[in-house]
Amino acid sequence: MGLIQNVLAVIVVLGLLITFHEFGHFWVARRCGVKVLRFSVGFGKPLWSRRDRHGTEFMVAAIPLGGYVKMLDEREGPVDPAERHRAFNNKTVWQRIAVVAAGPLANFLLAIVAYWALFVAGTTTVAPVIGSVAPDSPASRGGLEAGQEITAVRGEAVRSWDEINLKLVAAIGESGELEVQARDETAADPQTYRLPVQDWLVRQDPPRPLPSLGLTPWQPEIPAVLGQVVEGEAAAEAGLRVGDEVVAVDGEPVADWMAFVDRVRASPGEPLDLEVLRDGERLALTVTPGRNELEEGVAIGYIGAGVEAVSWPDEYRREIRYGPLAAVGQSLSRTGEMTVLTLGAIRKMVVGLISPSNLSGPITIARISGDSARAGLESFISFLAYLSISLGVLNLLPIPVLDGGHLLYYLVEVVRGRPVSEQAQAVGLRIGLALVGTLMLMALYFDLMRLW
Repeated sequence: MGLIQNVLAVIVVLGLLITFHEFGHFWVARRCGVKVLRFSVGFGKPLWSRRDRHGTEFMVAAIPLGGYVKMLDEREGPVDPAERHRAFNNKTVWQRIAVVAAGPLANFLLAIVAYWALFVAGTTTVAPVIGSVAPDSPASRGGLEAGQEITAVRGEAVRSWDEINLKLVAAIGESGELEVQARDETAADPQTYRLPVQDWLVRQDPPRPLPSLGLTPWQPEIPAVLGQVVEGEAAAEAGLRVGDEVVAVDGEPVADWMAFVDRVRASPGEPLDLEVLRDGERLALTVTPGRNELEEGVAIGYIGAGVEAVSWPDEYRREIRYGPLAAVGQSLSRTGEMTVLTLGAIRKMVVGLISPSNLSGPITIARISGDSARAGLESFISFLAYLSISLGVLNLLPIPVLDGGHLLYYLVEVVRGRPVSEQAQAVGLRIGLALVGTLMLMALYFDLMRLW
C-alpha cells in the first residue's frame, strides 16, 4: 500500500510541476505569436491526446519524468512560407527570452500561490523550546539552556524548528559564531547568544543542524506506542501492529518512545525480544532491526515503524495565519528565501562543502511525496512548493539543454547583436547533455544507495 501511495503521490507532484512549467512556455509563446505544435506532459508513448482549434496537439505520455512544448521552428524542419512569421526562430530575441524564461517563472509562481494558500488557511506549529543542551557543545559553550525558546537565528525571527533548521542549513561552511536569540519562560525580552562553530556542517551527510549544535527540542512524554507499521519491514514481519505499546526490550523496561528508538538504532541485525501490550494483554515478540549504513561507516538499526501522535500542551503551540493581502508578502518572502537557500546549496555542493550524496532522484522524490501526502495536506503543499522552486532554479542554471542555457545564448546575442553560431550551440548541447546525464545518474545512484 505504501508503494502505491508513493507512486500516486509522485505522479500528482510531477504532473503538477511539469504542467505548470510547460504551460508557462506555452502561454507566453501563444502571446508572442509563436505557433505551438504540441504540448506534452511526459515522454514516450501517448496515453491521451487531442487537438485544439489552433492546431496544437495536447498529449499525456507514459513516462511522467518531464514534458515539452514543441513550437514551429525552421531549424527543426521545413516551414510553410505563409507561416514563417509564426516560427520561434524568427521572433525577436526578447520574445524568445520571454518564452524560455516563462517556464521557470511559472514554477516560482506556483510556489508563491502554494505558500499564499498555506498562510491564509493557517498552520499550527510547535514552539522552538529547548529540551536539553549537550555538555561541551556549541550551544552549551554559547550559554543556551534547557527551557528557553529560540526567537531568532542570525538576526532573523523564527517561530518553529523548521524555520530554525532552514536558517542553520543556510550557514553551512561558516566558521566563527552563530548568533541566536532566546528567552526564558518568564522573561519578556530575548537575550543574544553567540555559538562558536568551525566549518559548520561541512560534508555532513545528511546535515544535522540541531544535534551538531547540541540542541534537543522539548517534547511531551511520548509512550512507545506504534502509530504506523510499514508493510514488508522488520516490525510488520515480527507481528507488531498499530496500537501496540512496547513496554520492555530484552527484559529491560522501556521508558518512552525515544528509549525504544535508541535500542533499535543500536542493534542493527541483532534480534530484540520485545514485551508488547496489546488490548490489555502482554505478548512476547522478536524483531530483528534492518541495517542502514551511514556515510561515515556507522550502521544503525531500523524496523519500519512510527510513533502514535501525541497532543502538545496549548502553551507550546503556535498558529501562523495571515490575511489575504499580508499573505502575499509572506509568500513572496518565503519563495525568495527558499530560492536563495537552493542556490546556496548548489554553490556549496560545487565547492565541496555539501556532499553530492544529498542529490535526490525520482525514487527519493517518490518516497518524500508519499510521506508528505500521508502527513497531511499542509506537508504535501509545502513539499510541492519547495520542489517547484527547485525545478525553477535548476532550469535557470546556465547549462545548455536547460532553459538557462538557452537564455545564456540569447543574452550573448543581445550583447553581440547576432545569434550564437550553430556550431557553438552544438558543442554546448553535447556538454550540457553530458552534465545533465551525469547528474541524473548520480542522483539515481544515491537513490539506490538509500534503499540499500
